[in-house]
Amino acid sequence: MQLFYAPEITLPFYTLPEEESKHCVRVLRMEPGDELHLTDGRGSMYRCKVVDTNVKRCVVEVVEHTPEYEKMDYQLIMAVAPTKIIDRFEWFLEKSTEVGISEIYPIECEHSERRQIKHEREEKVVTAAVKQSLKAYHPKLHDLSSVRDVIAMPFDGEKYIAHCNSSFGEREYLGRLIKKGGKVLILIGPEGDFSPEEITFALQNGFKPISLGKERLRTETAAVVATVITATINKM
Repeated sequence: MQLFYAPEITLPFYTLPEEESKHCVRVLRMEPGDELHLTDGRGSMYRCKVVDTNVKRCVVEVVEHTPEYEKMDYQLIMAVAPTKIIDRFEWFLEKSTEVGISEIYPIECEHSERRQIKHEREEKVVTAAVKQSLKAYHPKLHDLSSVRDVIAMPFDGEKYIAHCNSSFGEREYLGRLIKKGGKVLILIGPEGDFSPEEITFALQNGFKPISLGKERLRTETAAVVATVITATINKM
């Protein structure tokens, strides 16, 4: 299956953007009658046939529509501090999209070593992962937000914070807390961890402290591990 992202898809005919047209015609060497798939990123999967192989304006015809294609039966929202080396944060974006995630909040914390991200660039990373992993749902990537704003925002699901500060007492393993079919928000801090004040604020706002295991993990690794644990529990 060759999947293209088409958030503004029109029916029954759709013209691929120039970059996608070049990929379809020059790289994949598609001919009239060949099949490809489109997704709008909101759950719809469209099976299409190539009609016109113009290298700048390749036209396809939708022949089949599948709504809610492989819809996740749970919601996972990850709030993660972007790493100093941005490639590591982008690795998290890619892998979490492949595994399954609903929304991503890049967060700025007291100990953050990166306080800016290029949203358009990171959006492209997510989109590429959507196409590579054949997803019909495009995770929502929010703008960089203050961790306190994310902590304080209304949320009607389970809320967890992964931190390493032993002075706050015991932390339960995430895998023993996740409930199938639920809505989950998980906070993952920067390389220097959340500050004591941020942890206190999260606990005061209903977040439960969690552990991801005995190993000491990098930010991006912890975020992927939390994503995989949540997905595994929901797919058992």
